Amino acid sequence: MPPLPVIETERLQLRKFVLDDVDALSRVISDPETMRYYPAPYDRPRVLEWIQRNLRRYAIDGHGLWAMVLKESGEMIGDCGLTKQRVDDVDEIEIGYHLRRDHWGKGLATEAAQACRDYGFAHRKVDRLISLIRPENWPSRRVAERIGMTLWKEVIWRDLSHCVYATQRADLPSK
Repeated sequence: MPPLPVIETERLQLRKFVLDDVDALSRVISDPETMRYYPAPYDRPRVLEWIQRNLRRYAIDGHGLWAMVLKESGEMIGDCGLTKQRVDDVDEIEIGYHLRRDHWGKGLATEAAQACRDYGFAHRKVDRLISLIRPENWPSRRVAERIGMTLWKEVIWRDLSHCVYATQRADLPSK
């Protein structure tokens, strides 16, 4: 049985990964189109490493990328969450997301990322959250902008050019 959700939205549950998620996650991060802005799609052993790395993050950091599950069907369709990243010699908390291609264009990445943003400010002692996005990855840049992030700077990160989008705790619109 999968773990209970960490975060729930109108259409999604974000829950901790389990090792049995490897096949469902492979449908996301092994897809060449979904991973076109990464150096390469992930093969099955690297997908398993991805899950194991997030299990370690939960234990060490209290957060990581979570499995993105459609409430309606219980199907795992991606991941979204908070990860610690080192950018320009500073530890930052990143909102990251990957969505299976057949669910693009439905607002699900935005819904998940917004929930992670709210969770991050509510449960992490940070005043800023970032997203690292390749400059040519316009769909991900639009997701960041929709959740209130703005382009902060551009950096070389992991030997590739990245835009650093950021939002400050004070930048959030009042409800």
